[in-house]
Amino acid sequence: MTGGSLFFNLAVRNLQMHWLRSLLAAIGIIIGVMAISSMGILGNAFSLSITKSLSDVGDSIIVTPHVGYQGGMSSSTTSERLTDRQVELIKRAAGNNKVYPIYAGGDRVKVQRDTLYASVYGIDPKDLPSLLTIEKGQYLRGSSGVMIGSKLAKENNLTVGSRLLIGTQETGVRVVGILKERGMGFDINPDNAIVTSDLWYRDFYDVKGHDQAIIKASDIKEISQIKSAIDKQLNKRDTEVDIYDTRMILDSITQTFGQITLFTMAIGGISLIVAGVSIFNVMMMSVMERYKEIGILRSIGTKRAEVRSMFIYEAFILGLTGSIVGGLLSFGAGYLVVAVLLKDVSYLYDSASLIQIPYGMAFGIVTSMLSGLYPAWKASSLNPIDALRHE
Repeated sequence: MTGGSLFFNLAVRNLQMHWLRSLLAAIGIIIGVMAISSMGILGNAFSLSITKSLSDVGDSIIVTPHVGYQGGMSSSTTSERLTDRQVELIKRAAGNNKVYPIYAGGDRVKVQRDTLYASVYGIDPKDLPSLLTIEKGQYLRGSSGVMIGSKLAKENNLTVGSRLLIGTQETGVRVVGILKERGMGFDINPDNAIVTSDLWYRDFYDVKGHDQAIIKASDIKEISQIKSAIDKQLNKRDTEVDIYDTRMILDSITQTFGQITLFTMAIGGISLIVAGVSIFNVMMMSVMERYKEIGILRSIGTKRAEVRSMFIYEAFILGLTGSIVGGLLSFGAGYLVVAVLLKDVSYLYDSASLIQIPYGMAFGIVTSMLSGLYPAWKASSLNPIDALRHE
């Protein structure tokens, strides 16, 4: 038997002799690894979920009237909206990229006896197939009828042909189409909304000017160039419009979720630090209990490095065992949390989520090893004669 395997076996023997103490120390590592890995999986799953929901608007530029811009008129006039002149300048700056002027607001809606509040969008019917996907019924034709979002339809038991009453005057409209669920977006959020034609919206609400314009870039590499062109056209003297790049917003959200994930993982890491202190105490107790054994080993020529290795083996075994068990349990815990909160376990199997488990395991092993360094050094530094005399 080689020297390395001998001291490894001695380390295993000592852990077995004090199995309860060793088990409690390993449980601390298990909990710490589970906390770090599970929080990492959950944070990454949330990030993937948001990214997936917003990925379809990552090529969009949104232009809205600048808050506070008067244009020589009072704040109650069309200066709060995009004028026809501004829309024309936006189209010119966008070049060959499609521009969608949109009316956006909200109103009371009466469904049978229930009254609720919903977003209302006015969009040119010819632009609808490019912006929204129909699930049931048909797209708007002309200024008659409305389309509704999937969430609004589901929560109020609405179908194609249902009748709605909009506004305080309770003007009746008929549902001609139900939209496919789109998820949250930065341009429009149609899932809980009513979509009308632009002519119907303008006449019904008696408004002049659009609330926003959406530019769909044919190539995301052109987004910066389009934004710059719009800024030069409209914001030369005064800031008339605000320009948002949804890709930048998406990156900002992803970065924020990454920071939140790191923060939650750091909180989980506190439990690993506590586990490390527990292992440190276990190792120090092991050194004190084995003074005579250490003295005998040193008196027969055992080197200090070999004594150190025996105690480092103990810390490594505790860390490895706890990390493996914690890693396996982390997968189960991550599966449960993602299934309950996001209802989609596919995010768990993403490589960015699964990598959190080996990260947590590595942290657990390193913590254990660091906790065992000082006790190992303490044991190897004992004077053999003093160790043999110890009672």
